[in-house]
Amino acid sequence: MNRKELEPDSSPQAAYGAYLRSLREARGWTQDDLAVRMEYSSVHISAVETGRKPPTLRFSRSADRVFGIEGSTDSFECRFRELRHGSLLEGFPQFVDYEGRAAEIRLYEVGVIPGLLQTPEYAALLADSAVQRGAITTEQAQERVALVAERQAALVRTPPPLVFVVLDESCIRRPIGEPAVMDAQLARLVEFAALPNTMVQVAPFEMGLRRPFNLPIAVLTMADRSLMSYAESAQRGHLERDNRFVLPMLTAYHQLQAEAPSQTESVAVINQLRKGTP
Repeated sequence: MNRKELEPDSSPQAAYGAYLRSLREARGWTQDDLAVRMEYSSVHISAVETGRKPPTLRFSRSADRVFGIEGSTDSFECRFRELRHGSLLEGFPQFVDYEGRAAEIRLYEVGVIPGLLQTPEYAALLADSAVQRGAITTEQAQERVALVAERQAALVRTPPPLVFVVLDESCIRRPIGEPAVMDAQLARLVEFAALPNTMVQVAPFEMGLRRPFNLPIAVLTMADRSLMSYAESAQRGHLERDNRFVLPMLTAYHQLQAEAPSQTESVAVINQLRKGTP
C-alpha cells in the first residue's frame, strides 16, 4: 500500500492531517480502524490526513472523542478553529468564543457596521474588498462571512445577552456597495434597536474630544460577572482579562453612552439618512 509522505509545515491544513495520522499510528490503528470509530469512510480519513480535504467542526469533535482529547489545548477542535480563523487578527477567535457566552456585550465601532449587526450582503462586500486588496483569499472571505452569521446566531439564546452598541457617525454615513445594500443595512440597525435586549446609539462627529475612544473596542461581561475587553488596530488584536485595564475601559464606555444621543434620537437620525435627509 502506497504511503504518501506528509509535509506538516507546508500549510495549517497539512499540519492538521499530519497530527491526525500521528495519533492514529501511535495507537496502531489503520485508516479503516479509525473510520469505524469516527463513523466516517476510510477514504474521508485519508483525504483529511493528506490535506486533500479540509476538516470540519463535526469531524474534529468526532476525532477528539475517539482520541480522548476533548477540551484539551491539543484538541482537533482547537486546531480546526485556528485553521479556520487563520485570516483573523490575534485574539479575535478567542473573543468570539467568549462573545457567544457573554451576558452583556458592549461595542463601539468606527467606519463600518459591527459584525453582529451586519446584513449578509454588507458583510460579503467588506470581505470581497479585502480579497481585491490582496489581504485575504477568496476562501478566507467566505469564512469571514460565515463567521458573521455564526456570531449573530449565537445571540439567539435563552436568556439572550444584553447588547449595547455605540456607532461612530462614520459607520452609518460611509457608503458600502449600492444604495440598496446600505438601505437594507440601515433598516437592520433600526430593527436591531427595537429588540428588548439591545441599545443602539450613534455618536455624532461633533462630539469631538468628548469621545473617549479612537479605535473600535468591545467589553464583555460574562455570566459570572467577570470582565474582558477586546481592541484592535489595523494589524493586531488584543484580548484583555486583567480588571486593572478592563475596568477603566468599561467606565469610559459608560461615559460614551452618557454623552451620545439617546437611542430614540439615534434611530431618528438613521431613518432620516434612509430617506435621503442630511
